[in-house]
Formats: sequence, C-alpha cells, structure tokens
Amino acid sequence: MLERIEAEITLGTFNYRSYFPESPNAAKFEASAQGPHPGNQPTARFEDFAWDWFEIAKVRWKRSMAYTVQCTLRKYLIPYFGNRDVCQITREDILRFRASLGNPDSGKRISNDRINHIMTPLRQIMKEASYRFQFPTPFVDIEPLKVRHSEVDPFSLEEVQQIIRTVRPDFRNYYIVRFFTGMRTGEVDGLKWKYVDFERRLILVRETIVDGRVEEPKTRSSIRDIQVCSLVYDALLAQREVTAGISEYVFCNRNGKPLDHRNVTKRVWYPLLRHLGLKVRRPYQTRHTAATLWLAAGENPEWISRQLGHANSQMLFRVYARYVPNLTRRDGSAFEALLQQSLDNEDQS
Repeated sequence: MLERIEAEITLGTFNYRSYFPESPNAAKFEASAQGPHPGNQPTARFEDFAWDWFEIAKVRWKRSMAYTVQCTLRKYLIPYFGNRDVCQITREDILRFRASLGNPDSGKRISNDRINHIMTPLRQIMKEASYRFQFPTPFVDIEPLKVRHSEVDPFSLEEVQQIIRTVRPDFRNYYIVRFFTGMRTGEVDGLKWKYVDFERRLILVRETIVDGRVEEPKTRSSIRDIQVCSLVYDALLAQREVTAGISEYVFCNRNGKPLDHRNVTKRVWYPLLRHLGLKVRRPYQTRHTAATLWLAAGENPEWISRQLGHANSQMLFRVYARYVPNLTRRDGSAFEALLQQSLDNEDQS
C-alpha cells in the first residue's frame, strides 16, 4: 500500500480520502490539490461578500461615512457586480464599470471626483477578497481619475461688509461668525453654547454636524480652539440673547434644532448674493475669505493654520498664497519703490 501511495503521488493521482476516508485532513488536502485557479477556490457572490466586508469595516468609520459607503454599495456596486463571483472579477471588469459611470449616455454625468469616491470601496472590497480567498487582486495599476480642484474665490472685505449690512437680521450674527472665524459649515451649524468660552474669547471646535447627525470633526487637527475677534465676540453675545434660552445650539431654527445648511443656502445665501449683484459662490467661500483676510492683515501663517484646523501651514501656502500679493501689496511694488528711490537719489547727487 505504501508503494502504491508513493507511486500515485509521483504520478499526481493520489487521492487522500480514498485511503483515509475518516481523516479530518481529507477536506484540507482536497482543497490543496485543486490548486490556485479561482474557479476552484472557496468564494462568494460579490453582493454577499460586499455586505460582509461592510459590517466588518464600518466600525472604523463615522456614521456619515458608513452611510455614504452603504449608498455607494446599493446604488452603484451591487447593481453592477452583485451576482458575479468575487474571484472572477477582472481588471477589465473594473475599468468597464468605471467607464460606465463616466458615460453621459447612461444618464446624469458623474464627476471624476465622485467616481473616485465610488471606486474606493470597490478597491477595498477586492483587496479583502484577495486576502481571504488567496488570489491576486485585479485592482492593480488603476489610477484615480484627474480631478479639477474647486477654485478658491474669496470675497473682498468690502463685499463682506456689504453682505453683513444687508442680510436678514436673524442671520447677521451667523454670517459674521462664518466670515471671521473660517469655520466649516458643519462646525458652525453644530456649534453649541457649551463650546463658546466668553471669558477667554474662544470657540472650541469639538463637534460637527453632518446630515443632522453630531460627529467628531473630520481630522485630529480640526479639533481646535479658535480665537475670536471683537466683532465675532459681540455677535456671539447678541446671539446668546436670542437662542441661549431655547436651544443648546448657537444657531438654530424656531424649534431649537440645528440649521439645515441646504435650506439656508437656498433661501438666504443665494438670494442675498443675487440681490446684491455679487458673483454667486458657495457658502464655503466664507472660510476661504477668512483665510485671505488674515493673510492680508499680516497674521502669522502658523496661527492662521491653527485657526482653520490645518495640520500645518503647507496647505495654507499652497491654496492661498496667490491671493497674498494683491491683498497686501507685497507684489513687487515695494521693491520697485526701493529701486526708484535709489535712482532718484543718484539723479539728485
């Protein structure tokens, strides 16, 4: 029997179970004998595997992130890959899926940035599947699509003053805080009175609100203390008289609930800009405006970065540096004046 077993091993015809049918190792050797071909591996439907991955991975995410990924699975990934064997999905399949998202004939055109965000969970799902079922991930050499970054288009100080003078009185304090603190929309809409330190003149950014849910700020550096100027301090004092007695939120609706930023943008912000004849810009430009005004005033870049919640000043210089010359007149004119003064002195001598 030993000679026969050795002969079958040499010929590649050995069947472990036929000799040891009761052995618990039989199934393991059968799986090993089948080799690495994907068709012979234990696997799963993409839909089943994707939801299993989601349940395991979501513990690392904020609620808003989990909701976004869940929507991506339901709307895009599962309708396309749902019944496919996860081990049979190829690089070509992935590229064709991405191309279908960017095809204007398929419906509403999806931006490159949105497509990249849709592809991210797909990449993670395929990576996990490759680990679990021991096959090379097909998600190789697939670079993200190029994204045109949104333009920084801040308001001038004169425009800011015009907006604050004209806006509805019940939103004047709101926009003063937005324009002169650089807070993100979710940060200012989620600001609670317990995070306003009047004694030290600080706004403590500890929470943000996303789709009506209170969460921690997006990054570690976003958790910060913002020093407020006298204009913001006075606005917060005035706002305290209005909302402190009815809500834990600094800015709220009549029921004491946080503001709905989409509703405010649609009913207050855009109509105001059109009324004033100003270029229509997203409310997020109030944050960019604060940064450029601080730069124009000659504030320390490191201080500005901390106010904005940046990890360091590199982003500040990369995003806003081109606005500094026109706002501060540090555009070569000082050097030009120096040269002219030197030439004038030569002429006089």
